[in-house]
Amino acid sequence: MSAPTKRKSRPILHAATVLALLAGSAYLTVALRDQEQAKAPAVQAVTDVANLKSSNAARETGERVWERLDNPARSVLRDGDGAVLATFTDGARTATLTGPSRTFTEPANTKSRVVTENWVRFMPEPWTKGAEKEKWFKDWFNEYFGSEEDDIFAIAFQYTPGAPVKVDDEGIKYAGDAEFGPLNPEGSEGNDLRLEQSDFYDYLGIPYTFRDGTTMQPESMRYRAMDCSGFIRTVLGYRARYPLMANDNAGDGLPRTANGMARSSLGADIIPLTGKGPRYDRPKSIDVLQPGDLVFFWLDARTGERLDHVGIYLGPDTDGAKIFISSREEVNGPTIGDKGGASRLDGNGYYATALRSAKRL
Repeated sequence: MSAPTKRKSRPILHAATVLALLAGSAYLTVALRDQEQAKAPAVQAVTDVANLKSSNAARETGERVWERLDNPARSVLRDGDGAVLATFTDGARTATLTGPSRTFTEPANTKSRVVTENWVRFMPEPWTKGAEKEKWFKDWFNEYFGSEEDDIFAIAFQYTPGAPVKVDDEGIKYAGDAEFGPLNPEGSEGNDLRLEQSDFYDYLGIPYTFRDGTTMQPESMRYRAMDCSGFIRTVLGYRARYPLMANDNAGDGLPRTANGMARSSLGADIIPLTGKGPRYDRPKSIDVLQPGDLVFFWLDARTGERLDHVGIYLGPDTDGAKIFISSREEVNGPTIGDKGGASRLDGNGYYATALRSAKRL
């Protein structure tokens, strides 16, 4: 994916506006982890059943075959042996394509290794049943199926510990090892150590004008920093070009906070938020997750009914654990690491017990 270009704008809002935004990252406290661990139920497994008639047809003809599946409603492209080549979900622009195998690691913070053939990309339009017949899709698919141009996963790992700096033609450092946020003068280790509310324009150090005309100014103390929702907006928005909003107000774009993203009407709700707030219910099954899905957590009772953390699901690691990546204060930036809680969505670990919903954009 080509390097993004600088958004030129004049400052029209004071930097204090940024501080007023509600951030979507978690307050991570030892006491809360212990409480969540003790109360959470075990995860139950549910398996989706494919349309065997379509799969058999693919094997018999040796040709690619389209298949419709439910829960969620989606179209799957299979090869002549029945293997999945791509998956497209109704209402979502996210597509998961099968391509060359890659390995994602973070040796500084975990031994976990994600080896995957999934390549996650955005389509120009949300998927609808029968879209495989439309010209826009055929053009897009011909360009990206088999392409090794940077996808969502490749972009996300360009901000993990030790990632090299990348500079665009205008001299903007648009990638490289990112921090979570500046030190909190009133914080302590394990308790709000770093300030939230660092967005992508803070990391870049440039003003950014959104489609509604709002211009946000970066804060110098937040340069090269992004909180959990800021990380998502950097990867999916600034880099992958998904539309962005300046805040959580209703509109056609990715909201500013984890809570705003989770409750928006964007994409398809893969794991709907259920139960009564503020705790809500832990999902009974997470088998419906697909690589590239946004996963949302309720980590801190102080946030009330707000979901306060968001990450990107990567798929299983080599040990079979379901792994996600997010920006966190313990590691001080984007990570799949174990510090402050293993990046697992299954089992009864800290993040697994705090998972509440998931969305496919």
